[in-house]
Amino acid sequence: MSEPAKRITDIGPPPYEKFLHPLIKKNYGKWLYHERPAPGVLCHISETGDKLYTVRAATPRLLSIQTIRMFADLADKYSGGYLRFTSRNNVEFLLDNPDNIEPLKKELLAAGFLVGGTNNSISNIVHTQGWIHCHSAATDASGIVKAVMDALHDHFTESKLPAKLRIALACCLNMCGAVHCSDIAILGVHRKPPKIKRDVLSKVCEIPTLISSCPTGAIRPATFEGKPSVEVIEEQCMYCANCYTVCPAMTLNDPDNDGLSIWVGGKVSNARSAPRFSKLAVPFLPNNPPRWPEVVDAVVNIVDVYARNARKFERMGEWIDRIGWPRFFELTGIEFTRYHIDDFKHAGTTFARSAHLKF
Repeated sequence: MSEPAKRITDIGPPPYEKFLHPLIKKNYGKWLYHERPAPGVLCHISETGDKLYTVRAATPRLLSIQTIRMFADLADKYSGGYLRFTSRNNVEFLLDNPDNIEPLKKELLAAGFLVGGTNNSISNIVHTQGWIHCHSAATDASGIVKAVMDALHDHFTESKLPAKLRIALACCLNMCGAVHCSDIAILGVHRKPPKIKRDVLSKVCEIPTLISSCPTGAIRPATFEGKPSVEVIEEQCMYCANCYTVCPAMTLNDPDNDGLSIWVGGKVSNARSAPRFSKLAVPFLPNNPPRWPEVVDAVVNIVDVYARNARKFERMGEWIDRIGWPRFFELTGIEFTRYHIDDFKHAGTTFARSAHLKF
């Protein structure tokens, strides 16, 4: 690292080196491969012969201070204080002593945190904020994730799937979660254009900013009782809630019409095939909190069919490519509708999605 990068300032994050495990610092750039001794446990091996162990456990993402302190205490006790959180809301403890693995796993399980999510398994679900915090959510996030993983936790603690399976949830199509590139994605959907609170719109919104916020040009200037206002061209609205982000008078949430869709076949990995986008499987399912039974049943069904029929190391999208979409719909029992017809031509085949270099 260059000297300027090491300089201590109050601008930006602190140097990442100070948070690295001593073995990682010592072997930086020398790691050769990793082994998988057990579900949720990785062994990273360096060219020097050094070994570093990772123990992964699932967390609910929205953590209490008490839970964070418990993780910190376990890290102090078993891993020299070194732990990290993954992008899929797992907590990973970094150990240099393999004798600490089983005691750490026992304490995590006793506290209700499952160990797993590695190898050919379902990792923890990456998800957005949902009703607890997001203003544009069409559905909840944490509640659905809890209900889905309650039904699929055996696939987290075991490695019996054909390949790794990544599930994501985004509570609206702005996709703060990785729903565009996950094996199975749960996506909240609005189905009605925003309801305009015309009596307060001119008081709480800047109309030019509101009009320019719409990516499809669906919002046009208008007048209401002689005052400046807007109108929405419904055919052009894609229910993204950008307008509500800048103007609280453009309410989009609709308990009767908001719901969820299921998408399949996406991935980020470059292994064996290029990264790919998810494609629609189930156009709409209702919001039925607190357990969302329709969503849980749909996801479990897709996972079960995939587990029974895919070949070893075949990701969801690769399996569908091999058998074809008609066979996928036949095996899963999902009804094919007009919403499955993709009329957004060519983009999916022309976007540069792979990290492979081509000349």
